[in-house]
Amino acid sequence: MGVGGKFWDLLKPYARHEGFDFLRNKRVAVDLSFWIVQHETAIKDRARSPHLRLTFFRTINLFSKFGAFPVFVVDGSPSPLKSEARIARFFRSSGIDSSSLPVAGDGASVERNSTFTKYIQECVELLELLGMPVAKAKGEAEALCAQLDAEGHVDACITSDSDAFLFGAKCVIKTFRSNSREPFECYYMSDVEAGLGLKRKHLIAISLLVGNDHNLNGVQGVGLDTALRFAQTFSEDEILNRLREIGNGDASLLQGEIRSVDDSVPSPDESSLKRKFSHCSFCGHPGSKRTHFKSSCEYCSTTMGEGCMKKSGGFKCSCSSCDMDRKEKEQKKQDNWQLKVLSKIALEPNFPNDAIVEMYLCNGHGYFTENDGPCISWGSPKTEMLVDFLAYHQLWEPSYIRRRMLPMLSTIFLREMAKDPVKSLLHGQYEFDSIDRLKIRYGHQFYVVKWKKLAPSLGCVSCTVPPEESDMQQDDVTEVDESIDPFDESDVPTIDINNGCYFLLTDENMDLVHAAFPEEVDRFLQEKELKELKRRKTGKLETAGSRGVQLNITEFYRSAKVYETEPGEILTKKTEPGEILSSPRAETSKEKRKPSSSNLPKSVRRRLLFD
Repeated sequence: MGVGGKFWDLLKPYARHEGFDFLRNKRVAVDLSFWIVQHETAIKDRARSPHLRLTFFRTINLFSKFGAFPVFVVDGSPSPLKSEARIARFFRSSGIDSSSLPVAGDGASVERNSTFTKYIQECVELLELLGMPVAKAKGEAEALCAQLDAEGHVDACITSDSDAFLFGAKCVIKTFRSNSREPFECYYMSDVEAGLGLKRKHLIAISLLVGNDHNLNGVQGVGLDTALRFAQTFSEDEILNRLREIGNGDASLLQGEIRSVDDSVPSPDESSLKRKFSHCSFCGHPGSKRTHFKSSCEYCSTTMGEGCMKKSGGFKCSCSSCDMDRKEKEQKKQDNWQLKVLSKIALEPNFPNDAIVEMYLCNGHGYFTENDGPCISWGSPKTEMLVDFLAYHQLWEPSYIRRRMLPMLSTIFLREMAKDPVKSLLHGQYEFDSIDRLKIRYGHQFYVVKWKKLAPSLGCVSCTVPPEESDMQQDDVTEVDESIDPFDESDVPTIDINNGCYFLLTDENMDLVHAAFPEEVDRFLQEKELKELKRRKTGKLETAGSRGVQLNITEFYRSAKVYETEPGEILTKKTEPGEILSSPRAETSKEKRKPSSSNLPKSVRRRLLFD
């Protein structure tokens, strides 16, 4: 949830939609609880153990397809405030009176749902087998994600809890869609500051007013719009102190506000002076109507000898006295509104809760010190143990698991080759053969890399090549249709059999392939350029925009119209140079049709021809 009052809608205009390479070679903290809840609900009862399935496929996509280095964060023990708010939310959704709510004692917390805790433990075990680092927070996972982001240990955090900004996050990825042209919906704190003029303490003040995960109610009668307007009237340094002064019931502060409102009201003498300063009822400007009939006033632009112009509907006088009066009324309205908000805040007991403010501002959400920092490292997947784990929990075939893992293994192999180009094999049995073609998916380009299997048989990896895939392999550039996969499954490597040799085809990042095998990339580009030159010479090169272009109607429907020049002579229309269209109908029509005379009317000739 995070901040209440539809807080994400307030930030929606400042969202950025980033492309495929946004997280390339970057570290990103992932709120694992949010990940599981969001997608387990979306595909519930549609797959076996959806939390494991989605964690497996999404981790591989995040690591291999998008080139990120994910750091997964799990929740720790909930604070007493969070436990009390969770109980309140449950009772509220159940329609039970809130007065009967149990209150968590000092230092006491309510344990999380046992089923959900089991899901988290299974996902953590899966991630550790994949070689991913997992960090445990003292309390909320989004708090540790935000701290890692604020301290520079990661470049962004993936969570839907908007209170990540309150904990200090700089970049929050709210939505992550693997199968999309722009898979990341990002929010930057710098954009929020520039657009709304709100900083971290402003957001904390808004959460205190409208409610948050630790206090669902907030201040009664204060909504998001009111809280935003109130927070924008103070600087970041004074907003929280001002809330404390109001919450403590500082009478002098409220009296000062009332006094300021009274001061803005003009005195009786000033009001009387204003009433004596009359305005014309015809044109609306200062002066009398009788005077303005004789000659126009200085505010009306008319020719000499004419009176003033009649005022239009909704007319507002722009003289100095009217401007001053409008400003005073607006100020009085603003002061009255602010006084009402201050009164509502002053009536709220124990406001603001200093424990919530301190929790948002502290930087100790993980089990590490500021000097040492978190221990974050990525290892190699434990393939055989991972196969046994998924075969037990998901009932998948070992060959299916190994195929799904190959994109991750190939990414690790290419990264190692880029750092240390030593002759080695992918997964101990595949060697780099060549670049097969260029592939375009979701508007992003990949290299389709061929891996040659050295062993005489495929062993545990087996599959067949779809007919469509074998057809696509004939082209140097392949465009793949975009489809939404609710399970976020990773790309499946395909098999190519050529002269008794087995090849694996995987989609790889172009820059990563170039860093690992620069000579092979140069050779592929040269061959591709030669093929294009050869096609241009033979006239068989297809333009990029030729696909899907509708033909001209005269090209689509070839003309077979018969022309008669002299009696008994038939001329067929040529459609292309050297090509003459003739048909049996044209020949038979020679015998049936009679020579037409140009002297006959057109209607008569039409009846003779078709009747």
